Amino acid sequence: MAGMILPDAEWRRRPGLDRLVAALGEARFVGGSVRDTLLGLSVADIDIATPLAPETVIARLKEADIRCVPTGLKHGTVTAVLSDGPVEVTTLRRDVDTDGRRATVAFTDDWREDAARRDFTINALYADPLSGEVFDYFGGLADLAARHIRFIGDPLARIAEDHLRILRFFRFLARFGDAADPGGLDACTARARDLMALSRERIADELLKLLVAKDAVRVVTLMIERGIFVPVLPEITSAERLATLAGREAASDTPPNAIRRLAALLPVDAAVAESVGARLKLSNAQRQRLIRAATPETGEVAKALGFRIGTEQATDVLLLSARDLGDVRDLRDWEPPQLPIGGGAIVARGVKAGPDVARLLGVVRDRWVAEGFPGAARVEQLADAAVAEALGAT
Repeated sequence: MAGMILPDAEWRRRPGLDRLVAALGEARFVGGSVRDTLLGLSVADIDIATPLAPETVIARLKEADIRCVPTGLKHGTVTAVLSDGPVEVTTLRRDVDTDGRRATVAFTDDWREDAARRDFTINALYADPLSGEVFDYFGGLADLAARHIRFIGDPLARIAEDHLRILRFFRFLARFGDAADPGGLDACTARARDLMALSRERIADELLKLLVAKDAVRVVTLMIERGIFVPVLPEITSAERLATLAGREAASDTPPNAIRRLAALLPVDAAVAESVGARLKLSNAQRQRLIRAATPETGEVAKALGFRIGTEQATDVLLLSARDLGDVRDLRDWEPPQLPIGGGAIVARGVKAGPDVARLLGVVRDRWVAEGFPGAARVEQLADAAVAEALGAT
């Protein structure tokens, strides 16, 4: 159960953390910070578990002059605000009642009982802040060494407590796992329809995190084979385009993007993308990016495309197409230029202020883009020609 020592890591020297630990007296690091440190990964979020009641935690932090926010008192969580970021402090707890979406908890002073309510063995690892001693109640260290994703206890019971654990199982498999526990995989398959009871925001949050994990292609393929998407995202039927996209991202040194990868899982159809974006309650910016990425590629010159829709979305379109990856690299550090003239230049050439000015400025812009964004002298010539044509026509 114990014996391993948590390696030293930069996050353990975060300013104020030692003072927080001293104020609590009884505390252990838990979850992702322990897991990721053991894997040699960087740590962003720090969680601390303690047998102290939330009210006691608040009192001790105030006494130590540490700002705290009661972010989730009902579930025993207090956020300590340190200079380098927040640290969540949560009282040990056990589940009293669950309905697959939320839990009612009771506080406890039993570390094993707290560990037993967590989802996977690799997430139920604790470490003493001072000695670094690691506490493992359910074989998480062995599973971590084997890159084995396994539920704590009965997988069906864990899923019944929180249906989101189905997606978390696959996300952790894509991020950390070489092997999925067969019992856990079968339980997720059997209970896939439980995902329908979850808010679409929670589903989207887990899915988008999964899609940028290092082994996303293999795991999404497994999810499709197991019918996991059918209840909530039946549009996802193949991972072939995702596999192609992931290869093109890697070959062009482009970081993966979750919305781009979601687009690769959907039909090339803006209406389908719009429907999925709305169903998942994505932000307006995410929806527009998804819809744009699902629009068929037209063969437009890369920089012209980048000027028209923005380099970020143009990169999505190019990566999702069969275009040469040189086009993607061309956009990497390119800033779309500003047209060197404005409407005043059109008026100065004898065009009456009004809609004709905007129309002619558009003509100049289109020709400027088509010629590859030439300098101001050439733009003046383009403006002369556009105005002459317009005046000549009248």
